[in-house]
Amino acid sequence: MKVQNRTFIISGGASGLGKGSALELVQAGGYVALLDRVDPEVGQAVEKELGSSAKFFHCDVLDTESIAKAVQGAVDWASKTGKPLGGVIPAAGVNLPAAILNSKGQTVSLEDVDFVIGVNVRGTIDLVRQSAVHLAKVEPEGPDGERGVVILVSSSSAYDGQYGQVVYGATKGAVASMALPMARDLARYGIRVVAIAPNLFVTGMSSLMSEKAWKSISQTFLFPNRAGNPPEFSMLVKHIIENPMLNGTVIRLDGGSRLAKI
Repeated sequence: MKVQNRTFIISGGASGLGKGSALELVQAGGYVALLDRVDPEVGQAVEKELGSSAKFFHCDVLDTESIAKAVQGAVDWASKTGKPLGGVIPAAGVNLPAAILNSKGQTVSLEDVDFVIGVNVRGTIDLVRQSAVHLAKVEPEGPDGERGVVILVSSSSAYDGQYGQVVYGATKGAVASMALPMARDLARYGIRVVAIAPNLFVTGMSSLMSEKAWKSISQTFLFPNRAGNPPEFSMLVKHIIENPMLNGTVIRLDGGSRLAKI
């Protein structure tokens, strides 16, 4: 599927890997609906930065009605611009590291558990299901009759989560596990599903990591011997959109790194 003249809905689109993906798609001739819960002024600043091919919609992925309003806004905008939907990228994600039982004998907070699961799992499914309703109505493209693509964001923590990542690892494992059954669900509509599982990338979330955690992960790097940069993630996003044979799978994007236990 071509990126040009198609509209892509991206949650977490005002920062990090979501914003990086938006920039890549705009540069390739696409249009992006940026869904994010940031302050509207921040979102509108990102919209202005990306130009007329971007539109910000305030959205909290924990709130079904908020998602519905944002998705409908994106659909209406796509209709107005004449650039039909091409896909959805649920890039909104959170991490609140905590051991099930730490060295002080304290257990992980269930409130934090519910929050991380809510954003990373429920929020992903909710955004995809509400976007898919509209994607399924798009005029099919090309000889295969493709209508769009869903690009899920998992993590290397789904496979080798470190100390304190039980909840985060579980949610990203859930996202990875969605790819195949979701692809099977949506195949009849000509919609593909692929998940990306990145390791450490330079984002706002990674900047909050402790020096100890950063050093631990850095020691696992093979080649290149560094964290990833958002453009390296977004390059893969663009390729997934353009390559029709990528479907129902998870792609690790980690430079060969495998996380240590701590």
